[in-house]
Amino acid sequence: MKSRSRPSTRQAHTSVPQGGRNSDARPRLIVTADDFGLHEAVNDAVERGYREGILRAASLMVAAPAVADAVARAARNPGLAVGLHLVLADGRAMLPPARIPDLVDGHGVFDANMVRNGFRFFFLPHVRRQLAAEIRAQFEAFAATGLKLDHVKHFHLHPTILSLMLNIGREYGLRAIRLPSEPGMGPWLRPWLALMRRRLDRAGVAYNDHVFGLRHSGGMDESVMLEILRDLPAGLSEVYLHPASHGHITDSMADYRHADELAALLSPRVRQAIAERYRLCEGFSDPAAAAA
Repeated sequence: MKSRSRPSTRQAHTSVPQGGRNSDARPRLIVTADDFGLHEAVNDAVERGYREGILRAASLMVAAPAVADAVARAARNPGLAVGLHLVLADGRAMLPPARIPDLVDGHGVFDANMVRNGFRFFFLPHVRRQLAAEIRAQFEAFAATGLKLDHVKHFHLHPTILSLMLNIGREYGLRAIRLPSEPGMGPWLRPWLALMRRRLDRAGVAYNDHVFGLRHSGGMDESVMLEILRDLPAGLSEVYLHPASHGHITDSMADYRHADELAALLSPRVRQAIAERYRLCEGFSDPAAAAA
C-alpha cells in the first residue's frame, strides 16, 4: 500500500458551527465512488475526488483491468476507505472459466441477466458451489492488496448471495455492507429489506440506513447532489456515484455522465451544503458512522 505521489491537495474538513446542538445529532453521510479499478479514468476521478473534494470511500473491483493502478492510488491516499465491489454480473470474474463454467462465458465475463442468474443461484446446487468459489476468490484478492476492508457492495437483495457473502466474508473481516434502501423505493421491496436488516443485525454487520444513487445512477451531477443534500433523513446515509475524468468507460454505462459526477464531487456548493448540515464520515469504519 505504499508509493509516492505529489503532496495532497485535499482540503481539511470544514468546521460546522453547532449553535449549541450536539454534533452527534446531525445526519451522518458517507460519499462513495463505485467501480474503482475499472479504468484509469475512474481511478483518477477517485483520487481527485478524495484529495480535492468530498469523496471519502471507494468500492474496488478486484478483477477489473485497472485494479493495480487503483491499489497504488489507494496506497498513497491511506485515508480513503476502500471496500470490495463484489462483481457477479456484467463484469469479469477472478476465477478462470474452467472453474466456474456456469457463471461466465469463455472470456471469463459474467452474464448481465441478473434475474435469470438469481433463479439459477437459488435452485441449482452446482451453480451455488461455483458462486461460493468466486465470492471467496474476490475476497481473497482484496485481502492480497493489503488494504483494510471498509465495506462490501453488491446487489445483496438476493438471499443466496447474502448468505454466501456473510459466511465467507466473516473470514476476511467483513464488518459493513451497503444496504440498497433508497427513500421512495417500491413497497414490494420492504419485506426483503427488512429481512436483510434482521440478518445483518444477527451477523453483527453494520449497514447504512439510507442510500442515494440508485434512482439517478449515472446522472449524479451537482444539481442532483444539491437536491439530495437539501434534507437528508436522520441516521447514516450513503451517497454513491460513478465518477471518471472523461466520458465513455464501458458500453453498459454509455449514457453515464461520469465527468459531471466528478464535477459534483469537486463542487464548492456541494462541499458547503455538507459542511452546513451533515457529519461527513471517513467510510463505514469511521466510529462516527456508527454513532447513535
